[in-house]
Amino acid sequence: MSPVVTTLRLLPIGLALCVKAASAADVSWLAEVSTPPKSYPTKPAGTLQPLLVDATGKPIRTLAAWKQRRRELRAAWMKFLGPMPAKRPLVKLTVLRTDKLKGLTRQLVQYESEPGLKVEGYLLRPTRDPRDFRKSLGSGRKLPALVALHATTRDTIDQIAGVKGNPSRQLGLQLARRGFVVFCPRCFLWQSVTNYKDAVANFKKRHPKTLGMHKMLYDAIRGVDVLESLPYVDANRIGAVGHSLGAKETLYLAAFDERIKAAVASEGGIGFTFTNWDAPWYLGPAIRDPKFPRNHHELLALIAPRPFLILAGEKGPGAADGDRTWPYLVAARKVYRLHGGPVRLGMYNHRAGHDIPPKAFSRTAEWLETYLGKSAGRDQK
Repeated sequence: MSPVVTTLRLLPIGLALCVKAASAADVSWLAEVSTPPKSYPTKPAGTLQPLLVDATGKPIRTLAAWKQRRRELRAAWMKFLGPMPAKRPLVKLTVLRTDKLKGLTRQLVQYESEPGLKVEGYLLRPTRDPRDFRKSLGSGRKLPALVALHATTRDTIDQIAGVKGNPSRQLGLQLARRGFVVFCPRCFLWQSVTNYKDAVANFKKRHPKTLGMHKMLYDAIRGVDVLESLPYVDANRIGAVGHSLGAKETLYLAAFDERIKAAVASEGGIGFTFTNWDAPWYLGPAIRDPKFPRNHHELLALIAPRPFLILAGEKGPGAADGDRTWPYLVAARKVYRLHGGPVRLGMYNHRAGHDIPPKAFSRTAEWLETYLGKSAGRDQK
């Protein structure tokens, strides 16, 4: 098969601070997941600096004042994460393999992530007319889309895209079957290397002053670029989803790329001590310092007022999130309220460990369908 190339003139990442909440009707269970329980641990992992206080110590009571504080917080995080290339390459996709599945097409594609650095990912697209995808889009309809970020597994994108592995982790395939265009990029820890140590060493050679988490964020942003380059994707209805490692990336992607309009993060571990956030491929040892000023409630606040759902496994095997996650959400809720309207920030605690049980996936799909729009009957022209 001849390579297929698509190109796109990319817009800067930027920040559109006046983000409107989704206009779709809310999920019926929003109050259940967004209201803190009567009892939960109140001692978070690390210090949670007040969000609605400006640099001079004065309370923030207006949205305009929060926007200024938001810019400051974002700049502080970017300084901590370190620099990545400001100019991202144009999107040029080379199709390496095409799989025809019932109701959708799955393609393994190669593209340029950083300048001069080729990476791979899976592109899954629903096919209304199995004989001709382009014909099925002849009406000009465009589809909602997702960046689906894989978990820690040797199967990497093969698992999330449904090529092999645990069906409960095949989020990309399952959501493509629900009508989303889905792009599954491979994390740099498994891109052309045999172990994490080599992956980090190679990255540090290119970017000695940058943390691994910013590389993951950058690559996830490139996933959004890929989706925006596709003529059948509605650029105003792009979301993100991920489990475990992928949930960590989802948190950062939603916080720093406002093209993400809704997201679900499964079992990423919000608190610094919940999982191995101090690993060299994430944030490194600086976060162990008791005086380290940053924490992830700030990222949740950067997402506001866009819909963001956390899936938590609580006390089950290997669980990362649970009731101890609530202090971070409670802190960020104050920023969501400042925007007005419903607080579309919540946590569904399925208490089934580090997994995605059927009810959790059902809620994931409903959350994304509600806030990004179902493809059936809600496509925008």
